[in-house]
Amino acid sequence: MTAPEHPTTDTAARTASGADGFTHLDGDGSARMVDVTAKSPTVRSATAEATVLVSPEVLAALTGGTVPKGDVWAVARIAGIQAAKRCAELLPLAHVIGVHGATVDFEVGQGRIRIVATARTADRTGVEMEAMTAASVAGLAMVDMVKGLDRSVELTGIRLLEKTGGRSGTWRRDDRA
Repeated sequence: MTAPEHPTTDTAARTASGADGFTHLDGDGSARMVDVTAKSPTVRSATAEATVLVSPEVLAALTGGTVPKGDVWAVARIAGIQAAKRCAELLPLAHVIGVHGATVDFEVGQGRIRIVATARTADRTGVEMEAMTAASVAGLAMVDMVKGLDRSVELTGIRLLEKTGGRSGTWRRDDRA
């Protein structure tokens, strides 16, 4: 099977940043990794969240430390940190960057566990995807640990909350919880 041709054939409309001005497309419309070689490293951070929806029984097992598979909190935290460091292996156009700090924290609510993951670097590109990957994988690890207690457990609400550093500066979600 061959990849479809890029729909735009007007080469004058293509810019130096790629096909039609898209940064991750080259002149013929093929996907490419943006070259950040010339950029100077700067301190950057990003925070993301994910939510695991659980039944009252699962919440009681989590907070009581009685989940049969073991320490859910430790497993989810380590899974999230590890995921932040391996983001570029999962996302084809993500840059390999040094994740110099990663945290995964939990907030217990009624029927839910909110996972908040932060990634930090001093590199040429941001860590938004690393933070979102950390939150996602921490949530997946939590689901894996409790699914035997209740198959209706749900991972939801994966989103970026804020990012700092880099050319675009600071961004915060307006409805940040």
